Amino acid sequence: MSKDLSWFPKDIKKRVCTTFVEDSFRPPVCDGDSDSYAAANGSHVCCSNGLLCQCGGARDSHASASLSDYFSAAIVSHWDSAQHSSEAPTDAFGEVEFAGASKRYSHFLRLSWDTPPATVYSILTDNWGLPTPNLVLSVEGGVGRSKIKSWVREVLRHGLVRAAQSTGAWIVAGGLREGVGRCLGEAVRDHFTAASSDSLAKVVTIGIAPWGLVSHREQLINLEGSFPAVYYVPNTSRDSFCLDNNYQAFLLVDNGTVGRTGGETVFKARLEDYISHQRTGKKGSGSMDIPVLCMLVSGESYMLERLNFSLKNSIPWLVLAGSGGLADLVNDILENVPASESEGKGNVANKTDLRSRLAEKVMKHFPADPDTDKLVEKALSIYQRRGLISIYHGEQEGPDDFDTVLLKALVGVSKQRLSGDTSPSTEELKLALTWNRVDIARSELFTGDIQWKNDDLEDFMTDALVNNKPQFVHLFIENGLNILDYLTFGRLEELYRSISDSSLAYTLLVRHLNDRQGAPYTGFTYSSTDLLNHSSSPIKEFTLYEVSQLLEDLLGDVCEPFYRKILGLQGITSTRKMVKRLTKVWKEGTAYRNHRCPHPWAALFIWAVLQNRREMAIYFWEMTTESVLSALSGCKLLRELSKLERETETKYSMKELARKFENYAHDVFSQCYQSSESRSFVLLRKKSAIWGGATCLKMAMEADARYFFSHDGVQSLLSQIWWGDMNRSTEVWKLILTLFIPPLCYTNLISFRSAQAHPSILILPNIPKASPQEVEEAEEGKPDEIPQGKDIEWLYAETVFSFRDLKRMQEKSEDSSPIRPTTKGRLDRAAPQKRPFLVQRWRQFWYAPVTAFVGNVLMYFLFLVLFAYVLLLDFKPPPPTGPSTPELGLYFWVFTIVCEEIRETLFIGSMTLRQRIRLYPQDVWHKCDLIAIILFLIGMCCRMFRSTFMLGRAALCLDYMAFTIRLLHIFAIHKHLGPKIIIVGKMMKDVFFFLFFLGVWLMAYGVANQALMYTYDTSADRILRRVFYRPYLHIFGQIPVEEIDSGYVWNADCTDNTTLVDEGMEPCRNPHHNWLVVTLLVVYLLVTNILLMNLLIAMFSHTFSKVQERSDTHWKFQRFNVIVEYHSRPCLAPPFIVISHIHLIIKRNIRKIPSEKIHQFAVELTEKINNRLLTWESIQKETFLSAASKKQRGSDGERLKRMSIK
Repeated sequence: MSKDLSWFPKDIKKRVCTTFVEDSFRPPVCDGDSDSYAAANGSHVCCSNGLLCQCGGARDSHASASLSDYFSAAIVSHWDSAQHSSEAPTDAFGEVEFAGASKRYSHFLRLSWDTPPATVYSILTDNWGLPTPNLVLSVEGGVGRSKIKSWVREVLRHGLVRAAQSTGAWIVAGGLREGVGRCLGEAVRDHFTAASSDSLAKVVTIGIAPWGLVSHREQLINLEGSFPAVYYVPNTSRDSFCLDNNYQAFLLVDNGTVGRTGGETVFKARLEDYISHQRTGKKGSGSMDIPVLCMLVSGESYMLERLNFSLKNSIPWLVLAGSGGLADLVNDILENVPASESEGKGNVANKTDLRSRLAEKVMKHFPADPDTDKLVEKALSIYQRRGLISIYHGEQEGPDDFDTVLLKALVGVSKQRLSGDTSPSTEELKLALTWNRVDIARSELFTGDIQWKNDDLEDFMTDALVNNKPQFVHLFIENGLNILDYLTFGRLEELYRSISDSSLAYTLLVRHLNDRQGAPYTGFTYSSTDLLNHSSSPIKEFTLYEVSQLLEDLLGDVCEPFYRKILGLQGITSTRKMVKRLTKVWKEGTAYRNHRCPHPWAALFIWAVLQNRREMAIYFWEMTTESVLSALSGCKLLRELSKLERETETKYSMKELARKFENYAHDVFSQCYQSSESRSFVLLRKKSAIWGGATCLKMAMEADARYFFSHDGVQSLLSQIWWGDMNRSTEVWKLILTLFIPPLCYTNLISFRSAQAHPSILILPNIPKASPQEVEEAEEGKPDEIPQGKDIEWLYAETVFSFRDLKRMQEKSEDSSPIRPTTKGRLDRAAPQKRPFLVQRWRQFWYAPVTAFVGNVLMYFLFLVLFAYVLLLDFKPPPPTGPSTPELGLYFWVFTIVCEEIRETLFIGSMTLRQRIRLYPQDVWHKCDLIAIILFLIGMCCRMFRSTFMLGRAALCLDYMAFTIRLLHIFAIHKHLGPKIIIVGKMMKDVFFFLFFLGVWLMAYGVANQALMYTYDTSADRILRRVFYRPYLHIFGQIPVEEIDSGYVWNADCTDNTTLVDEGMEPCRNPHHNWLVVTLLVVYLLVTNILLMNLLIAMFSHTFSKVQERSDTHWKFQRFNVIVEYHSRPCLAPPFIVISHIHLIIKRNIRKIPSEKIHQFAVELTEKINNRLLTWESIQKETFLSAASKKQRGSDGERLKRMSIK
């Protein structure tokens, strides 16, 4: 987004020479070098009467006022920018387009050398939008006189630029197409060409050059700014003073000189010093000051002043030894002038000797320089600050580890400036964290030599979390950070406040924050349009209340709300009451923020998932305990967020991450299932304390995790629940026969499983703990032999698959079972009280969900037969003649169906009434039930009155269709019919698209055909039939040729009299344009029968082939819903289900016996049992991750990557 730059001329100034001081040491330039010099100066000095000012400009280029005071000019021997130039509003700023070189625009600004650095830094970051740097690399070097060595080019290309990209640094250089600046520009260009788009924004190059030295600078001048200024770059391989198009921004420093170097020296040093005192991170939110490092490559003698000036500001330097020029001088001084010779402040002899040694070095490297004494003084000053200078021997070390060299250089300097309380390792870790270089931190800081304390790492941990650096989070956890001590509720709130304001989670949290702070409450179910049009508030004082509300929106009723207990809001459902309670809690204090988060990994996992941070979320998932349920929960959160996200790329990444977590859940459960089938079954139904009482099955259902449900282990559990205690191989005809003759359940017609045949992990407490060998013996089939004399807790008991038995087993485990010694000296457990055989076998048969299903199917077929008999044979007139007895029986039957629908909707589960009403119409079969019941009520009421009798009959006929279609849902449980039903459902969408295209052609042909064949017809019935119905029949071959084609005789009683037509008589056809009618018929049949029908076939084929691959997965997912439905149903089917309803009313309201199925497919375990199960699950997860890591390391891609690193 473009910024308003109209204030630039008011606040940003340029410099204009106001005093002409003759340059007596520089003769007029009229030789062959005049062209190059004129190009640099922007003027032709041969036309200046042979006189130049010390500012570099010719006499005739100065204003008359600067030439009038001859006396003042005569006594001035040295021109000074501060005294002999004045400020004027800048006339060059905006954007520059390099004609013929690049389509990318660059920012530029002409400014005075004494412009405040704070203003310049604000322009760079705020107005020009450059990202805040993690490091500033200022490159100084030789100009075009000395040739840059090849190894120096490699250091710039593969070392400096790559290090800047990896650290998020700014590279500051001259910005001109000469010397080191040109080499650096080419290195950046090559990096941009080879690097990915993600890294382009990380490398920022800024050119700081003297304004008077820039060639063709007049092309940049525009008093109102240039957007853009077209700047011509000559296509030449020679060095020049033109701007380099590979830089992103240019600061053209004006000190009033023309064609003079060094005008930017003071400005650059002051800017670097200012930046070194600013904080890293967005808007200075980082934990450290921005490190600044100057780099010297070759260099001329006049750059010694630049080096000295920066060292006085404590800016460190890195010198490339062997690059030539000034760099070799500095290296020679530091390596060959011993430090001991300068020790002793009062020793004049040593100082004299040091000075002579430095003079010798200066003369060696710059023998032709006239100001040797000044160079020696500056070299002496630099030598005294030699601790800020690091030497890099590029020819020996190579460019690969250049980023490590930068880090060591900065750390070495920081050691000299540290306070007594600060550790050098801490500063080095700050740099590595800021640059996101975990490899440097691991190899340099976490080798075991430094003992890191938990308190030392907490601030770094927060920085790594906020700035999305999962590798550092992993590193800190590995090296002593205690996550339990670290993550308090207060720190968790700080993490949520750090969420980026551009994320969807921030927008959702702000919505809830506004609701809490007094904005009109509109409920918490938002449409995606409302969310996207919401303007985010700058206030981000989020609390756990907003987080809890957001998670409730996304997870729904699948689990209990998060963080309500710590806020004192448990049991409160009204939003107004919760806000009122919160206000009271916060007035009393916020002590809860100092409490530890009981489940830190799960809390961090949710925080990362809400921000769609892939690597961070995966790492936190690996650290959580309930890995299967956590993966399914992450899948649920991401899929709900993707429905609200508008950015296509972000939406896609959310869906991909959700699919990855679903795969994780599937694979980890597969590992668990391979290890222990019985434990994995309990794992699916175990209530989680971390996830608010949710279970894996329920979370997978809410997350639409179809792939997870397709796992054989999940289907095996569902099958065993479906069959109850009956053998799964029981034939259906045996069930049907037993339904009609119930005493057959006591025979051997149906076989039942024994309770001891299937071990589980339902644990009975207060029994000593067995050794591993004894546990193995128990797993081999000896659970009744419990070891003696050891403090064990027995792991195995009988497997049960009905909730009635699960509850009974759990109640028994909570009681103190009497333990008695056996005759063999072993401990024995008192046998549980068993029901009589008749009662037990009766319950085993009738309480199985498959029995309820078969009974419901049979009775539903009888219901449809009765319904059809009433409609076709026994539909009596209105009272008092009707309704008949079978019809009254039909009414009662439907009444029992409605009662069961009400029971399932309102009395099953633990949801609130509002949640039940909101969720009911979301299921397509619930909509079908609702339509069927409403139509039946309408038909039953209308048929009681003579005036609406036929309307009621028509409503009941349509209702019969609705009840019949309901059979599709019943047979969705079938292994072969279920997938086909899913395919038919998918194809219905294709039919609607086909009908749209067909309707367009049908209307176009029908209206044109009717208008051409009949000039006058006022019968609406005939028009509608001929416009819509007859063209539709044409598709199936019913074409009345005699009527359409005038060549055939049409024996119809018709008339052309409009009066008779108005009275209802058939109009005669119009023979005119009959050829057009026939032509339209041919075209219509061609399009519909060939084009559209083949289109429909192609769409069906595509849908079938696409769905067929996963139809089994979809069916297994749908099967779960049917099993849950019939598991919760009474054993009797309508109309006899009324008996079960009466029994339930007596049992619940009179006898006060709680429901055993209110928590569907869920079981609560004791703490010890739960901990053992979690330990076992964690072991299986580690096994899976280890195998996955080994597989990844063995892949071809990873091998190539390791080889490239080597």
